[in-house]
Amino acid sequence: MSASKDLHNNRRNYTKHELTEHKISPNPYEQFGWWLEDATNDGIIEPNAMTLSTATKEGKPSSRIVLLKAFDENGFIFYTNYHSRKGREISENNAASLLFFWDKLERQVRIEGTIGKIEVHLSEKYFSERPYESRLSAIVSEQSEEVPSREYLEDRLEEVKQQGEIKRPENWGGYILKAEYFEFWQGRASRLHDRIIYEMENGAWRIKRLAP
Repeated sequence: MSASKDLHNNRRNYTKHELTEHKISPNPYEQFGWWLEDATNDGIIEPNAMTLSTATKEGKPSSRIVLLKAFDENGFIFYTNYHSRKGREISENNAASLLFFWDKLERQVRIEGTIGKIEVHLSEKYFSERPYESRLSAIVSEQSEEVPSREYLEDRLEEVKQQGEIKRPENWGGYILKAEYFEFWQGRASRLHDRIIYEMENGAWRIKRLAP
């Protein structure tokens, strides 16, 4: 069976919305909030799902989907294992990017900035609010490490259940990406898409339009 497939004719014409300078917010966080609300109201499954891209100190990139858990003008917060591949890469290179893609709305948002850990008490609070099984999994999983089998993880899960009190592992917690750049992309007809960017210059956001 051939593994090749020709996708040249897979096309879609984007016609649902437009993005113009006189309709956007001067604040990119507010603009993001509007679009996230649209995605939520439109019934998109997990509208807070985002592609997080990190890189080693040598610049070798990697990407994965994580869930945005909070945002404000201080940045965008997500949680993970600090010893995971992304955690290791963040520790040696704190430059990273986020990508949101909401296909039903024909929109995407790129956000670039630097990442650091959030305060411990915030990680403690969120961990305590997670479902019981999710807290167990955070303890059981040495994320990104090789394991011998699925059964090994399930056996570890049962062991942890017998331990009683469930505490946040020190190697699990939150990160915050502090944004320096936003790009809002709106699909338009005939591939003449709208691209509006916000760049921080001298302490203020400057808005520009890019060619599609």
